[in-house]
Amino acid sequence: MAGSTYGSMFRVTTWGESHGQGIGAIIDGCPAGLALNEEAIQVFLDRRRPGQTKYTTQRNEADAVQILSGVFEGRTTGTPISLAVMNTNQISRDYSEIAGYYRPGHADYTYDAKYGFRDYRGGGRSSGRETIGRVAAGAIASSILKDLGITVCAYTKSIGNVSIDYAKCNKDNILTSPFYMPDMEASAAAEILMQEKMKELNSVGGVIECIISGVPAGIGEPVFDKLDANLGKAILSIGAVKAIEFGSGFQAAEKTGMENNDPFLYTDNGKVTKLSNHAGGILGGISDGSEIVFRAAVKPTASIASTQRTINKAGENININIKGRHDPVIVPRAVVVVEAMAAITLVDMLFMSMTSKMDSIVKFFQKE
Repeated sequence: MAGSTYGSMFRVTTWGESHGQGIGAIIDGCPAGLALNEEAIQVFLDRRRPGQTKYTTQRNEADAVQILSGVFEGRTTGTPISLAVMNTNQISRDYSEIAGYYRPGHADYTYDAKYGFRDYRGGGRSSGRETIGRVAAGAIASSILKDLGITVCAYTKSIGNVSIDYAKCNKDNILTSPFYMPDMEASAAAEILMQEKMKELNSVGGVIECIISGVPAGIGEPVFDKLDANLGKAILSIGAVKAIEFGSGFQAAEKTGMENNDPFLYTDNGKVTKLSNHAGGILGGISDGSEIVFRAAVKPTASIASTQRTINKAGENININIKGRHDPVIVPRAVVVVEAMAAITLVDMLFMSMTSKMDSIVKFFQKE
């Protein structure tokens, strides 16, 4: 299987399956000297850990991370960092029936079409547990960005047809809401919606919004490695994400040039700024110095207990009721995954941009 590695200068490879011995990541390209310990990574993993509310799968996993290499006396050594999380609560018998049929909305059929063989226990590599490695690596990337004064903040913008009201949002609410919503009134309405859908043995999707602050102008390569293009690839590589938009996104198609363009101006201290941010902080694939804003659409959980139509390997049309422990909504646990992939991408693009100017290289060699 190809395609398990992401990045050029800051490379992340994830490994493992949902019901295997464990799952994790290898990070190559992290600079030496970064303060890092397991506790710092665990903070991020705890945000995607299952079983924290009644709106997530009740699979009871601690998701405790182990640093196997690349760190000595609390600091990175510059060598590859290997991270592992052992699986401890997999119940593979819940998936025994799946070996013979294809679940609607899952990768079962496409995996068989491609490989002629698949790990049907929880979806194998297509399982949401694969994102553990991404989040662990994202914790490291976020630590690098923090040292540079850059922050990545993702949160739930909507659950089903329930959306936040920006006038009622408070960033402190994100970690308080069971849905990671900054608007607690919207969070309460989302709970009512979820209770209805759970009674119906159904699921819902939603939208995650991400704001990246502190990124200087000039990050991103202008052709195939545009900053928004690479962010798009990173976010769309998350299994449940079906669409992404930057700034005004699809609404830009309804605007005129006068409405959608962001006028530039100099501030009193001579800095460049914009009067609006319809571009979402990226122009020509390169950061323009304003906040980078994007939104990701997350599909409803495909595993639902309601009766669904599908086919089996015997060539029959059948009805199924999926068993096992599944999230009635994926969005809350995907928030930190979006944040992690954004951080990984940004670090990679920052490192790539360090060689864009000759004076930057000269300054490096002139340092004492």
